[in-house]
Amino acid sequence: MSDVNKFLRGSAEQCMVGIQLLSQLTCEMNQISEADVSRSLTKHRKIASSFRDNQLFEFFQLSSNLLSTALENKKNLDFNDSAQHGLLTQLLRLAHNCLTFDFIGTSTDESSDDLCTVQIPTTWRPAFLEYSTLQLFFDLYFSLPSSLSPHALACLVQIASVRRSLFNNAERGKFLNQLVSGVRKILQNPQELSDPNNYHEFCRLLARLKSNYQLGELVMVDNYPESIQLMAKFTVESLQMWQFAPNSIHYLLSLWQRMVASVPYVKATEPHLLETYTPEVTQAYITSRLESVAVVVRDGLEDPLDDLGMVTQQLEQLSVIGRCEYSKTCQLLVQVFDTDARAYQELCSNLTSKIELTIAEGRLTWLVYIIGSAVGGRVSFNSNDDHDAMDGELVCRVLQLMQLTDSRLSQGGCEKLELALLSFFEQFRKIYIGDQVQKTSKVYRRLSEILGLNDESMVLSVIIRKVITNLKYWGSCELIINKTLQLLSDLSVGYGTVRKLVKLEEVGFLLSNHTAEHYPFLGVNVSVTEMRCRSMFYTSLGRLLMVDLGEDEDKFEAFMIPLTNAFESLGQVFSSGNYNTEEVRKTVIGLARDLRGIAFAFNTKTSYMMLFDWIYPTYTPILQRAVEIWYQDPQVTTPILKLFAELVQNRSQRLEFDVSSPNGILLFREASKIICTYGTRILDVIVPKDQMYPMKLKGICICFNMLKMALCGKYVNFGVFRLYGDEALDSVLNTFVKLLLSIPQTDLLDYPKLSQTYYVLLDCLAQDHMSFLATLEPSVFLYILASISEGLQALDTMVCTGCCATLDNIVSYLFKKFTHKGKKSRGGSVPENDPLLAVINHRPEILQQMLQTVLNIIMFEDCRNQWSMSRPLLGLILLNADYFQNLRDQIIASQPMDKRAPMMGWFESLMEGIERNLLTKNRDRFTQNLSAFRRDINESLKGPNVNTTSSLNDMMTS
Repeated sequence: MSDVNKFLRGSAEQCMVGIQLLSQLTCEMNQISEADVSRSLTKHRKIASSFRDNQLFEFFQLSSNLLSTALENKKNLDFNDSAQHGLLTQLLRLAHNCLTFDFIGTSTDESSDDLCTVQIPTTWRPAFLEYSTLQLFFDLYFSLPSSLSPHALACLVQIASVRRSLFNNAERGKFLNQLVSGVRKILQNPQELSDPNNYHEFCRLLARLKSNYQLGELVMVDNYPESIQLMAKFTVESLQMWQFAPNSIHYLLSLWQRMVASVPYVKATEPHLLETYTPEVTQAYITSRLESVAVVVRDGLEDPLDDLGMVTQQLEQLSVIGRCEYSKTCQLLVQVFDTDARAYQELCSNLTSKIELTIAEGRLTWLVYIIGSAVGGRVSFNSNDDHDAMDGELVCRVLQLMQLTDSRLSQGGCEKLELALLSFFEQFRKIYIGDQVQKTSKVYRRLSEILGLNDESMVLSVIIRKVITNLKYWGSCELIINKTLQLLSDLSVGYGTVRKLVKLEEVGFLLSNHTAEHYPFLGVNVSVTEMRCRSMFYTSLGRLLMVDLGEDEDKFEAFMIPLTNAFESLGQVFSSGNYNTEEVRKTVIGLARDLRGIAFAFNTKTSYMMLFDWIYPTYTPILQRAVEIWYQDPQVTTPILKLFAELVQNRSQRLEFDVSSPNGILLFREASKIICTYGTRILDVIVPKDQMYPMKLKGICICFNMLKMALCGKYVNFGVFRLYGDEALDSVLNTFVKLLLSIPQTDLLDYPKLSQTYYVLLDCLAQDHMSFLATLEPSVFLYILASISEGLQALDTMVCTGCCATLDNIVSYLFKKFTHKGKKSRGGSVPENDPLLAVINHRPEILQQMLQTVLNIIMFEDCRNQWSMSRPLLGLILLNADYFQNLRDQIIASQPMDKRAPMMGWFESLMEGIERNLLTKNRDRFTQNLSAFRRDINESLKGPNVNTTSSLNDMMTS
């Protein structure tokens, strides 16, 4: 700070440089640069915490004092002077950087927004109790030009979010009173809000009022009635200006959503007046969205409905807001819907203008979305029969509209309206379909009276007819097909619902007619990316089929006829050699996706065995041949590999074969063949670096996953392979090694899916196939050890835990071998030299480095899996006793004199009562000792005299 003071005493330009330095320093203290990425997170937090405790408040006070001085001299300020303008900008940025500092190390993602609490330290209390700080930034907003005022509002947003516990109840009430008073003043003088940046920050400020304070506290502030009225007026006007700053609407809706959600919990005697103003907000949202349609269509503007993410977010908020005075919401929706539906029907009858029809469809699209959100806003603890009856009125109207739109699909339909209908059905399903729904609900009473739909089964019949209609007519629209299949999938999951579904004629039709003739998306005339949804379709069909399948093989065979025919014709094509066509390629892709969906759904032993007997040995050679032909094409190989990965997965213990059945071994052989077929060929494929993952690593990753599933499934006795000279196990393990060595070590951790799959597979190998790992070439085993060393320091806890378990198995194996070295076996002969022991004897520094890494993480890092870390550490210490002693002495010597004795005591306590073995009892005692050791070390490091000099520092960052 003393160095920067020299700048602050100079000219405006020099002062600006000084403030800029402080601002940049505050920013950098919050983030780890690429150069420092190897530094531990814990060490970074210690530095940041030290900065927070010793410097940050001083920086904030400096910026506040200089801003206060500038405010007092505002008459002499020239905002057109770049030096003065720049200085004020930097001061406001410094204040904002101080207030957005990561005070407690949560590292929140700023993009996730904004409804977070600012964890101001208690030492800052005086600055906020005086209330002058809060007033300063309100005064700055009113005094500064629009190029600077948004920065002042951004600071106010943070100040409004100061943690509640900084104040007692009385202080919080006063602080909130002043905050609302400032907000009210801005609303009374809204001229500056015409600037988009000011408007956006002010919307954020309004949202913070309810995110950080309770409704019961808000109603107690001075002039609350006027404040809530001004907020409502501002919100209504903002919603009506839908083209202006659309990204800010979220914050305003958030304010009202949170206030309405709090109403049941308010104990204050003062009226909250929400029943007066919330309907105005709801009406403004509905009418403004409807009015926007004509403008968008006629002027060719960007349609808000194209941004489904934003629409969904706003509708989730509206679903809560609209439930306040729900009768008014429903009355408005019914009135507008009836008018628009009538107009749409007339336009369909005598089409005069395509533009008018598009506008009518757009308005109805918004209404169907809004009605869906209104229905979805029902909460069981705060609902009544009247509200359910109103829902019934709305639902009837949407279903009647759907009948009209479906009747016109042969002439062409409206994609956006169809998506809105699917969204509506999804909301209706969540609330009114399922095992928990009361069947006496007035919704069904109204549906019965108006549409003759007497119960849930009849409504399900309507929904399934809609699903079938969409699959038939919308095959060319990937989004509608995906949403439709998602709805079918969601319906097929519920225990009670799926049993009602299978009794419907429509579902019987689906199960008997799943061909491209009925549903174009199952054909070969669609793009490969659109074929992805086929797995979801067949998973749903598989669930429906399983309800009454039992042991009925004839029913299964009948269901599989379309797939059987496709495989038979494919086999003939492969035999003739005429397979180099796009139609054949797409047929293979489609069949693999279809079978994967069925395999996923068949999670019982009986159903799985039907599928296995169907596919093996008749059709697995066809899939094998497809991999041989198209091994360079991931669009073909990925679905096939994923199918086999699903087949070998022992989901819900479905792979429990009979004692006399060889099926487990046969299944593993097929998995081994497909991995070896793909693996040996993909090794020779050269791809550009930027295409490495999609073209090569993704397939390798699926192979690793498949092998892991097969090895961990517990349905194969792997000892029989070597006993009877079957090479399936050795072949697939050797292929795994070749694939692993083809991957640069940096890529293992750069691709999360690859790293997670690899390390879990490695853990499985070390646990059950250590004899294989022990016979690997030294270079291969060193590669594996190096990957474990890297994984131990990974941020992904799953990867780190897998590495610990793998290392523990390796160390335990080595300890056992070293312990028994030289001992005679029962037969009287001395065991042969183990190649793994030779590697470790030749390169002892490898395990020593791992010992250092693990000890470093436990002592100095934010160790989230301490138990997992403790298991290999004991073995490493016992294998490297001399090295551990030297490392211990080194750490103790690096401490200040007054801390050496305690540190020595902690190390002695760590090994107290520990014997030279790896029995479970001894391991558990070591784990307990290590927990106390880590606790003592952490408490010591919190002290003021921490001295991490030379060797210790090297150790920490190694």
